[in-house]
Amino acid sequence: MKTIVICSGGLDSVSLAHKVAAEHQLISLLSFDYGQRHRKELDFAAACAKRLGVAHHIIDIRQIGSHLTGSALTDDVDVPDGHYAEETMKATVVPNRNAIMLAIAFGLAAAQKADAVAVAVHGGDHFIYPDCRPGFINSFQEMQNQALDGYASVSLYAPYVTVSKADIVTDGARNGTPFAETWSCYKGGARHCGRCGTCVERREAFHLAGVDDPTDYEDPDFWVAATAGFSAEEVK
Repeated sequence: MKTIVICSGGLDSVSLAHKVAAEHQLISLLSFDYGQRHRKELDFAAACAKRLGVAHHIIDIRQIGSHLTGSALTDDVDVPDGHYAEETMKATVVPNRNAIMLAIAFGLAAAQKADAVAVAVHGGDHFIYPDCRPGFINSFQEMQNQALDGYASVSLYAPYVTVSKADIVTDGARNGTPFAETWSCYKGGARHCGRCGTCVERREAFHLAGVDDPTDYEDPDFWVAATAGFSAEEVK
């Protein structure tokens, strides 16, 4: 299955790239610059492509991103600290982000005669991000079947859509993902902050998976208090 992986440079998508490289035919990585404050993640996507020996394409959609206002990822809004299932994390939603990126990716896949587009949405995303849920994934596939009818047949490969981030860490370790060469923190500083929702989720995932976390966090212990009262199952 000739596959294009949408790769941000984060733990999930880099693990997916390694999975596809091991199990299918990885033909390229596709990243998007939408004006995200943690743009440094794109450097990690580029490093992943180089490591796996495939092309890396960055699509500049900053003009679109500039109009998707109100998100802590693209606007002058503080990135909240805490558990990724807290209500405050809705500040990190970029409206319709995955739909926009996937529509572009499917167009490229059709033009390049690829069989599939792979995306690393997972169960832990469901609470906050509607365009990471199984219903969205299934509906997007149906829409693309109509959009490309008679021209191309492209599948949406989302192997993590019903599993936790801890499961992704386990899968990534199995496929040799170099976790230290991934970037998660939404604040985009010199080091992972250890306090934003995605840092907390990352730290918790390694703990639950029983895999050593090589990440350098500014606050490596914040996750313990932040995850108290929550479980990975509760946010699926």
